[in-house]
Amino acid sequence: MGKPANSAGPMAGIRVVDLTAMVMGPYATQIMADMGADVIKIEPPAGDNTRFVSVGPAPGMSGVFVNVNRGKRSVVLDLRTDAGKAALQALVATADVFIHSMRAKAIGKLGFAYSDVARINPSIVYANCYGYGRRGPNRDLPAYDDTIQAECGMVAVQQMLTGEASFVGTAVADKVAGLTAFYATLLALFHRARTGEGQEVEVAMFETLAAFMLLEHGNGALFEPPLGPARYPRVVARNRKPYRTKDGYIAALVYNDKHWALFVDAVKPSWAGPELATLAERSKQIDHVYGLLAKTFQECTTAEWLELLNRLGIPAAPLRTTDELFDNPHLNATGFFDTVETPNGKVRFPGVPTWFSRTPGKVAGPAPELGAHTREVLEELGLAAAAAAPDAAD
Repeated sequence: MGKPANSAGPMAGIRVVDLTAMVMGPYATQIMADMGADVIKIEPPAGDNTRFVSVGPAPGMSGVFVNVNRGKRSVVLDLRTDAGKAALQALVATADVFIHSMRAKAIGKLGFAYSDVARINPSIVYANCYGYGRRGPNRDLPAYDDTIQAECGMVAVQQMLTGEASFVGTAVADKVAGLTAFYATLLALFHRARTGEGQEVEVAMFETLAAFMLLEHGNGALFEPPLGPARYPRVVARNRKPYRTKDGYIAALVYNDKHWALFVDAVKPSWAGPELATLAERSKQIDHVYGLLAKTFQECTTAEWLELLNRLGIPAAPLRTTDELFDNPHLNATGFFDTVETPNGKVRFPGVPTWFSRTPGKVAGPAPELGAHTREVLEELGLAAAAAAPDAAD
C-alpha cells in the first residue's frame, strides 16, 4: 500500500512520528494527516486499543479507530527490543514532529524522552500529550475523558443545569485536548520555521480543560477580590434547554436586544414588559426569562417557529440526531463528507471542516490495518533486515 498523502495540504512535506493512542493524540495527528503531513503511527504488536472499542467491518478496524486514524501509516515496533528501538531512532532522524501520549516515566524508560530524541534530531518538535502536567503533584495519575470531565468542573456544571451529575455525551475532554495538541505543535513548527529551533511542547488534558471551562465560568471569580462565584449563570440556568413546541422541540436563542425586540414585536407575549427590554436586565433573571419563553413556545409547532424565527434572523434550529447528519442538506451541499475506498469497502468520512483557497486539506486515505506499512517505512529507512523481522511484517 502506498504512502497516503495530500500534497496540496498546508502541512505537506512534514513527517510526524506518532506514538499516541486512544483519542486525544490520534485526533491531533488525524488533523495533521488531513492537512498533508506524513503521519507514521507507531503501534505495539497488539495494536492501539481503540481498534477494538466499537463496531467495524473487520477485526481491529472499529469505527472510532478508523475515523481518528485515517490517512496514517501504521508501523508495528516492539519498543522493548533493541531492534524496535533502533528502528524508531532511525525514524526520529527523518522526522519533523515526535508526538506521544505515554506517561513521562514510561517514555523515559524506553529511551525516548525529549533529551534522547533531541540528541538524534535537535530541530524536532517534540509534543507530550499527558493527563496532568509534569510540574504538578498529579503528574503520574492516569486520565481518561470521563475523569477529566469530572476533574475540570464539567460534571458539576451539568449538575447545575440538569439537577443530576452527568457526563457530556461526547468525548469532549479528549477532543478539546487533541485540538490543543494540534495547535501547540503547529505553533512550535511555526517557531522552528522562523528560527530553526526545535523544542519540547506539553499539552495536559486537565490544564487544557480547566482553561476551557474557566473561559466563561471563571466570570466573577477572576477578580480580586472575587465579584461572584466561578460560573456563568446563563448556561447553567435550569430552564436553559430546548423548548417544547406543539409537536416536538426547538432550540432557539432570543438573546440580544435586537432579537428580543423583533421577537416581542412579532409574537406579542403578554409577559414582555419594559423591565425585560435590555440584555442587562434579562441577564439578572435569565432563568425566569427562559421559563417565560418556554411557555410561549408551546403555542405553535416546530415548523411554525422555525419559519418565523428564520424570517426574523433569530438563531433557531430543529433537534437532529447524529444519524441525520449523514443526510444533512447543508453538509452535503458543501461537500463535507469524503467517501474513501478501503480494503474493507467504502467509508464515508466526515471531512475537513476548514476551507483553504490555496492549500486545502482532505481525507488523505483510509485508516491503516495494523502494521500495514511496517515493511514499507523500514525499507525507506534502509532497514531491510528489520523489515523482514516477524514483528515488523505487513
